[in-house]
Amino acid sequence: MVKKQYNIGIDVPSPTEVCEDKHCPFHAGLKLRGRRFTGTVIKGDAHHTVTVEWPRIFYVSKYERYEKRRSRLKAHNPPCLNVKMGDKVEIMECRPISKTKSFVVINKQK
Repeated sequence: MVKKQYNIGIDVPSPTEVCEDKHCPFHAGLKLRGRRFTGTVIKGDAHHTVTVEWPRIFYVSKYERYEKRRSRLKAHNPPCLNVKMGDKVEIMECRPISKTKSFVVINKQK
């Protein structure tokens, strides 16, 4: 049986592989909404979960200078995308999947 390919409403390429994951936006129809980030995968040891990190600049008004900070989020990693540590990915907000996961990987960038 061929799984239906859903249109997620965002201009990203669809994966070539097919998966049976119930939290995949491409093959299970998980609805996406809200914020969208681009970062690097720094951890991928949990089951279908990756930790994505990206740097940002924060202004400290007391010293009138900028400092580097980093943001980290846990995101669901669908098997059809199969991202690894060090990959640049794009994540987008969805409904809460678990206690700490409310984002899903939607694109692996070159």
